[in-house]
Amino acid sequence: MENFTPNTILVTGGAGFIGSNFIKNFMDCNPGCKVINLDILTYAGNLENLKSVENMQNYRFIKGDIADSKLVARLLTEENIDAIIHFAAESHVDRSITGPEIFVKTNVLGTQILLEESRKYWNEGKNKPFRFLQISTDEVYGSLGETGFFREDTPLAPNSPYSASKAAADMLVRAYHETFGLPTLNTRCSNNYGPFQFPEKLIPLMINNIINKKPLPVYGDGQNVRDWLHVKDHSTAVETVLKKGKPGSLFNIGGNNEWKNIDIVNLICDTLDKKLGREQSEGRQLITLVKDRQGHDKRYAIDAAKIKNELGWAPAHKFQEGIIETIDWYLENQDWVRNVTSGEYRNYQ
Repeated sequence: MENFTPNTILVTGGAGFIGSNFIKNFMDCNPGCKVINLDILTYAGNLENLKSVENMQNYRFIKGDIADSKLVARLLTEENIDAIIHFAAESHVDRSITGPEIFVKTNVLGTQILLEESRKYWNEGKNKPFRFLQISTDEVYGSLGETGFFREDTPLAPNSPYSASKAAADMLVRAYHETFGLPTLNTRCSNNYGPFQFPEKLIPLMINNIINKKPLPVYGDGQNVRDWLHVKDHSTAVETVLKKGKPGSLFNIGGNNEWKNIDIVNLICDTLDKKLGREQSEGRQLITLVKDRQGHDKRYAIDAAKIKNELGWAPAHKFQEGIIETIDWYLENQDWVRNVTSGEYRNYQ
C-alpha cells in the first residue's frame, strides 16, 4: 500500500500540549501541507504555544467547538480536508473525578460529531483519500500488576471517568470503520512529557513547585509506575501512523521507559537543586505524600512492538537527556509558566 500523503489536515485541540507540539513538528517536516487548527481554547489551550507558526501561510487557526457540527462540516468542505488528527479532549484525571460530565460531552459526543461529519464528507467523494486519526491513551486498558504490558489486543478496562470517555470514543471510531467503512486509525500513547505542558500534570507541576519552593504533592506512596515518552516522539509516531497505517488499524505508542512517580520526583528535585545552586536534598524536603487519587491505576506499560515492526517507528529521545532538556525549557520559559498558571493568557485569546 502506498503512503498516504495529505495536502490539508484538520488538527483538533491543536493549541494544547501535544497538539501544538505535533503541529510544529509536522509543519517542519511537511512544509507543503496546510494545517487547520480547530481549538475551543479551554484552560489548557494556549495560542502562545504556536507563536512560531501563527504567521505562516499554510497555517490557519479557528476558534471553535468540535461538537459544532455545522462548523466541522463547513471546514471539511471549504478547506478540502484530507485528514483529521483528533487530539481535542478533556484529559486531566483529577478533573474527571470532580466533574465527569464535560468529559462525556467533549470526548464522547464531540468525537461522534466529528466522525459523523467526516462520514458525510467522505461519502460525497469516495475516491478521495481520507483519514480520521483518533489520538487516545493507554489509560483505556486500566491497570497492570508488577509484570506484563498493554498490547493492542488487551481488553479495555478504564478506571476513571476520563479513561472511560476515551474508551467510548475509541469504540465509536472502530464502529464507524466497521459499519460505514470510514478510513479510521487509532493510537494509544503512554504519558507524554516535554515543553509547553500545562503545569497540572506531574512533571511540569513538580518543576514549577520546586522552583517556587512549594510543596510537591505525591499521591499515596509514590510507587505508581508510568511509561514516559517525549512529546516530539509522540508527534513523529502520529505522523508515521497517518502516512503508513492501514485504515482500521490500532497502534500503541510507548517509550519503553517505566518510572515510579516518586523516582521521577526525586530526579527532578536533585537536578533542580544543582541547576539552582541549592543545598543537596533541598528539593526532596518539599515532597508531601497526599491521599491517593480515587481509582488510581497502579502501573501502565506499553508494548509498542507493532508500530515498530509494521511501520518502522521507534522513539528517538533518551529519557535521561529528554528530562534535562524539559527542565531547562521550563527554567528558560518562566514567563510562559507564570502566564498559564495565572490565567493571563486567556484574556487575549
